[in-house]
Amino acid sequence: MNARSQNKIVMQHVLIFKTNIATAQARSKVAPLLDQQPFIEKWTVDMEDVDCVLRVVAAEPVPDRIIALINASEYECAELED
Repeated sequence: MNARSQNKIVMQHVLIFKTNIATAQARSKVAPLLDQQPFIEKWTVDMEDVDCVLRVVAAEPVPDRIIALINASEYECAELED
């Protein structure tokens, strides 16, 4: 094995969602749920965007799981397509 083949290639998936997470209070309500997910590497909410865009960098392409997490917090969430 050479040094290059020993490196593990990790795919990152960027998932984009339209939400109604429009305030800091709403963001703080979903934060613990998103932070404790091992497949989520990082996430942000653009509360200034009209769509309150949630951007998630994840190790797995699991939009349905993220939508379920946000919906469980009583917020709306729908995947934005390219």
